[in-house]
Amino acid sequence: MKVVILAGGFGTRLSEETILKPKPLVEIGNMPILWHIMKIYSSYGFNEFIICLGYKGRMIKEYFMNYSLSQADVTIDLSKETQSFVIEKNFIEPWKITFVETGLETMTGGRVKRIQPYIGNQTFMLTYGDGLSNVDILALVEFHKSHRKMATLTAVQPEGRFGSLEIDANNTINNFIEKPQGDGNWVNGGFFVLEPSVFDYIDGDQSVFETDVLPKIAKGNQLVAHKHRGFWKPMDSLNDRKQLESLWNTGNPPWKVW
Repeated sequence: MKVVILAGGFGTRLSEETILKPKPLVEIGNMPILWHIMKIYSSYGFNEFIICLGYKGRMIKEYFMNYSLSQADVTIDLSKETQSFVIEKNFIEPWKITFVETGLETMTGGRVKRIQPYIGNQTFMLTYGDGLSNVDILALVEFHKSHRKMATLTAVQPEGRFGSLEIDANNTINNFIEKPQGDGNWVNGGFFVLEPSVFDYIDGDQSVFETDVLPKIAKGNQLVAHKHRGFWKPMDSLNDRKQLESLWNTGNPPWKVW
């Protein structure tokens, strides 16, 4: 099953980083967040990716074109008139990646529509190029197969934005919770499994997957939520990136399932 990753947005809320590079190349632990996402899927045996490019997409292509060399031990011999180099040790990912130029101003639904020729009539997965989770991908796929509907969305409950106070009847603060769960609502966490019939619900480049496509699928009773109660965090801001970096530096980040 192919994995489609939306990686073409401008990332304006992380402009401190994205002025120089596309958001999916912003690093966590010296590796792009896109790499982390691909490692999640790969750990479950899904190694064929379609990357939807847009803003600074060339840089994403170049990163993976040079990936094997950048990860290898290399000996370069400069003592001869003609330089030579030998790759001493090379770690190869089992990935096949198709890069698709989906347009600079194209909306999320339009980007999905543009990769239709590479999907054909097969079920596929879709996620965003800026969110990490420890969602069980195999369980997600099996859940999708079990209900036999068009689309499965991973639903999550994000942490609250502010710390929470426990205040008793005498206005005494008994406890402070730094990162409480949010208001209890479930939100779209990405990590979709989709049938190819979803392409029929996308009108064109300006179609927004979240507000134009998903509501139409839901109205037809064809959208099902896979509730994930584990770790999930998007990288929407510089503070989010710092938090993810801090988790990585613990040596046991919750999304590292490989």
